[in-house]
Order: sequence, then structure tokens, then C-alpha cells
Amino acid sequence: MAVLTAARRRRRGATRVPPVVLAFVLVPLLAEAFWVFWPAVQGFYLSLTDWDGVSAPKFVGVGNYHEMFGDSVFRTALLDTVLWLLLFGGLSALLGLGAALLLQQERRGVGFYRAALFLPVVFSLTATALVWQAMYQPDGLINNTLDFFGLGSLRHAWLADQDTALYAVIVPALWRQIGYVMVLYLAGLKGIDPVLYEAAKVDGATRWQQFRHITIPQLRGVNAVVLSVIVIDSLRSFDVVWALTRGGPYHSSELLSTYMYSTAFQSLRLGYGSALAVVIFVLAFGVIVSYLVRAFREAD
Repeated sequence: MAVLTAARRRRRGATRVPPVVLAFVLVPLLAEAFWVFWPAVQGFYLSLTDWDGVSAPKFVGVGNYHEMFGDSVFRTALLDTVLWLLLFGGLSALLGLGAALLLQQERRGVGFYRAALFLPVVFSLTATALVWQAMYQPDGLINNTLDFFGLGSLRHAWLADQDTALYAVIVPALWRQIGYVMVLYLAGLKGIDPVLYEAAKVDGATRWQQFRHITIPQLRGVNAVVLSVIVIDSLRSFDVVWALTRGGPYHSSELLSTYMYSTAFQSLRLGYGSALAVVIFVLAFGVIVSYLVRAFREAD
């Protein structure tokens, strides 16, 4: 009987979680709930209200979402955001992967090129935007460079033209993002077993076949991280757009993030701005989850 009692005590002691472990788990959860989940719930509630930030919120149900269907600026911002996601996301992934493939081999001077490509990441987007704003001026570096090479006919008011404003803003955002994506892909490439490439060479596989059948499948996990980063960065892109064009001219470079900011804090329509924030969250969540579900199915 004493032996059974002692065994039960040992089992209870083995399953008892030390207070320190509970503290390390519960404290981050509480902080996350207070700083992330509760504001998210509050934001969703505000999206169902008409609120100017001063008076008491007035509950309007789905009125803010219904208003979006007739809001031409919202439609423009949504289309520009999708275009931004495709161009900014696609080009940063392709160029980042290309840079990683070129710089993955350890050779003389490769560290300098890696550092040079990563350097823009440490700059703030606002500082980056100010530098590029000076370059885009009519007498700035870009137009002067075109003159120097005899291409003066291509001089352009890049940020003041509705046809080029959005694309001109994408360039500095890309300049900053490529180095970050390159580092993620470099980490993934370092984790691929070299034996796979040696076996492929023995079998006579070309470089393209090695890239297609070894590199791409082995980077599946990194691709999920890169996609998540790109989608989140695309949908929350604000600093560079606001510093360069403030969504203009005539909303030609308006994104959902800039429209949300101007609606909430300039027009003082915080309820409608919160609804725009919910739309941004749904877009990001939908894209990321759909990709992860597809990736898990392929893995199975």
C-alpha cells in the first residue's frame, strides 16, 4: 500500500508544472492578449460604429461596409493595393531569390555585395522616401541621368503624373525589400544538402533541372515565410507612399493603408477607418492561410 501511495505521489510530481514555466508561458500570453487581441476586438467593434473620436460611438451595424460598395476611392485603393501586392510582392520575391542564388557561394568580395544589398533594410522607410523624393524631382538625379545618356526625351514628373506615381513609389519600396528577402532565401539555400546537387550532376541534370527539382522544393518552408512577410508588408505599406505622394495625385497611388489613415485621422471617421483596417486584415489573412493550406496539402 505504501509503495502504491509513493508511486502516485511521484506521478503527481512528474506532471506538476513548475511555477517558473507557467510564468514564462502565461506572461507572454497575457501581454499578447492585452496588446494584440483586445485592440483587434475593439477595432472590429469600432468598424460597426460611426465615431469621430470625441463623441460616443454610434452603432451602425454593417453600414460602414455597405458604404464601401459605393465608395469610388475605396475601389481605387483596393485595385492599387492588389496591384501593389502583385508587383511589389512578386518582384521582391524574384529579385531576392535571384540575388541569393548569385551570392550564395563563398567567394572573394561576396560579403560586400551582401551587405550592400541588405543596407537599405536598416534605413527607415520615411528616410528612404525622402531620398527618392529628391531623386524624382524634375532636376533630380533620375532626370539628370537620362539627360547625361542622351535620353532627355524620357524626362518626366514621375510623382506628379497619375500614370506613373504608383510605379514610382513601388521602386523605393522594392529597393528596401529585396535585401531582406535575399537574407531569408540565403538561409534557406544554406540548409539544402549539397549531396542532392552532387547526385543530380552525376545523373546529368542541367542547372535549370537542379533548380526546378531540388532548389524550389527544398525552399518550400522558406517560401511560406517569404510570402507571409511580403503580404503583410504589402498591405501595411504606408510610410513610403505617404511621404512621397500622400496617395495622390487624385488618388492614383492610394492604397488601403493610406486611405485608412486619411479617413480615420484627417476626416475623423474612425469607424469607417476601422472598417478599412478590418478589410486589410481579411485580405492578409485570406492570402496567407490559403497558401499555407495548399502547401500543407502538397506536403502530405
